[in-house]
Amino acid sequence: MEKRILVYAPTGQNAALCYKVLDMARIDCHVCETVGELRQELMQGAGAVLTVEEALSASGFRLLADYVEHQPNWSDLPILLLTHRGGDSLLVRRAVISLGNLTLLERPVRTVTLIAALHAQLRARDKQYQVREATRRKDEFLASLGHELRNPLAPIRTSAALLPNLFPGSPQAERIKEVVERQVVHLTRLVDDLLDVARITSGKIELRRDAIEFSVVMRHVLELSQQAAGAKRIRVEQDMPELDLVLEADYARVVQIYSNVLSNAIKFTPQGGQVTLRAWREAGMLCVSVRDTGIGLEAEAIPKIFNMFEQSRTVTGQMSSGLGIGLSLARQFAQMHGGSIEAHSPGIGQGSEFIIKLPLPRQPTAAPMAAEPYVADRVNGRRTKVLVVDDNRDAADSLGALFELENFDVSTAYDGYAAVAAATQQRPDLIVMDLGMPGMDGYEAARLIRQQPGGEAIRLVALTGWGQSDARRRTMDAGFDQHLIKPVDFDDLLRLAARPH
Repeated sequence: MEKRILVYAPTGQNAALCYKVLDMARIDCHVCETVGELRQELMQGAGAVLTVEEALSASGFRLLADYVEHQPNWSDLPILLLTHRGGDSLLVRRAVISLGNLTLLERPVRTVTLIAALHAQLRARDKQYQVREATRRKDEFLASLGHELRNPLAPIRTSAALLPNLFPGSPQAERIKEVVERQVVHLTRLVDDLLDVARITSGKIELRRDAIEFSVVMRHVLELSQQAAGAKRIRVEQDMPELDLVLEADYARVVQIYSNVLSNAIKFTPQGGQVTLRAWREAGMLCVSVRDTGIGLEAEAIPKIFNMFEQSRTVTGQMSSGLGIGLSLARQFAQMHGGSIEAHSPGIGQGSEFIIKLPLPRQPTAAPMAAEPYVADRVNGRRTKVLVVDDNRDAADSLGALFELENFDVSTAYDGYAAVAAATQQRPDLIVMDLGMPGMDGYEAARLIRQQPGGEAIRLVALTGWGQSDARRRTMDAGFDQHLIKPVDFDDLLRLAARPH
């Protein structure tokens, strides 16, 4: 289907003649008699479109122009247009402007010329399919890489959280815990940024809009940058509006926008410098300025800094650390929200300013109530039962130890079969389960647990390195209540354990 030629010439004998020529040349083709049929066949796939000038009526032209405009990033559909002899008509001039990968052949055209042109277009289309396949494999590799990197990060983080409990009152243990957690968070953000690049380029990111308080977002952003700023003795000053502002936005992506810009400012500000955050309303937008006393930007560098994988140079002329994707992601997430990011700098050595604009809701929106803090509780006079399931024994044991420190009744299982058996025998209140286990995976184990008598009363939480939207959909279909990404914040699990099912 994807290598055939779609012939659209609804008047005269052109369609029949083209079909005869292509059939003799053993080129797969399909004749579309109406615009509706052409639309349907394009959705099925095509190697190229062969059409004629007189077929570019209002509806035919609109269909092709719309398809060209909205085709996937990898696609550049070849269109071969057979024109009348003589000067170019208005239809032809419009086609040249709007139909993208367009080839013009003036009639009468020699048969060998037509066949050669179509063979060339099919070869070019085949290259596009190779790009699509390479992109698909790259996305699968990045998803697998993210999963494989997150799996060892989970026990590292949970083991670090155990240190202060094993050595109470020890400043060394607390310091080691902070170092490990800081580096785990940093590595997790790098993994997430890589996966976000793949999701954006493939159009798989969807915003999860909700009413969020701007003050809560900024507290989170400042917490994320606190360690980096403290390590360089950089002062982060704030000039924020007194009134609480509420955004209709994706909380995680908005935090990512501000955090990426602030982290960039801290990175390029020398020791003892200053970064100033200022927020104000303007024309229905929430404007946030991030101004630093850093190395500044050359005028010609400003248009490039939002390019993917763009690396800036430090004051010593060395390439900066990082992946070069933070600012690009920030701008793309801002644009997805209907906002923008601008960069300004007086020049080298004079600092920079980034202004982030996000739309405010037209109608006042109430932010959701803050989550209740976790309080250890008992179920029917007994300790809450938790079953931790992961084929990575270090991950299961370290997470189980954290639950035990919070006075839960904990058991562990290391594969799907053992999880189903433990759920049958112990009737846990909460099951925290990995998905990608050998033998019986977490999806199948969850389905079987839900089918057991009383299985519907168990809170099932998927804890996994897979973060794609299809993985989330599969967990919900399998019967999970929540989908959390490794390495998880243990407080999130505690809040889930306290929430009534």
